[in-house]
Amino acid sequence: MRGIFPKGGVIRILISYILLAVYLLCSLCSPALGTASAAGAAVLEGTQEAVSFCLVLTGSVCLWSGVMELLERSGAAAGLARLLQPLLRRLFPRAAGDGEILSALTENLSANLLGLGNAATPAGIRAARGMARQSGGRPSDELCTLVVLNTASLQLLPGTIASVRAAAGACSAFDILPAVWVSSLCSVAAGLLIAAVLRRLWP
Repeated sequence: MRGIFPKGGVIRILISYILLAVYLLCSLCSPALGTASAAGAAVLEGTQEAVSFCLVLTGSVCLWSGVMELLERSGAAAGLARLLQPLLRRLFPRAAGDGEILSALTENLSANLLGLGNAATPAGIRAARGMARQSGGRPSDELCTLVVLNTASLQLLPGTIASVRAAAGACSAFDILPAVWVSSLCSVAAGLLIAAVLRRLWP
């Protein structure tokens, strides 16, 4: 939580106390209800399943990260980036004037299209820092648009979600592709539309 809430922040302290209270309440109620053995077994079983799930998910993420690396080395990712640059120049006209920010934006959007959130996040952070530097540290319309675009995240190949489904025992991890395409396209369109409307209402 230290990475989310500032040290000594009221919210972080409040959440810590709530979690401690829940833990103590469960610890006291379990023996009183005579379910201490069942609770202990559930805790051990849950931790084992969590470790197994993380190992399976790690393997899948490594696989798709390797696919992303192959796309980059083969030049396919660069081709996708070139296709995305005209769109990014329209969405981020000021940021696109900086080659470093534009490169981070194309990398971020390309990774999101392939469903690789772990690869998209560092590029998105670099782009956001560059935009903040351009605006003198103040939030800008383009930075807000970047946040919307990353939150909605249009995806062609949901690699991370497919990995989670495979780890959970799904028979066909990619049978959600049509639903992912439609839902992500609608969410991106709605997010960008709302951002444009708010930009006009509060210039």
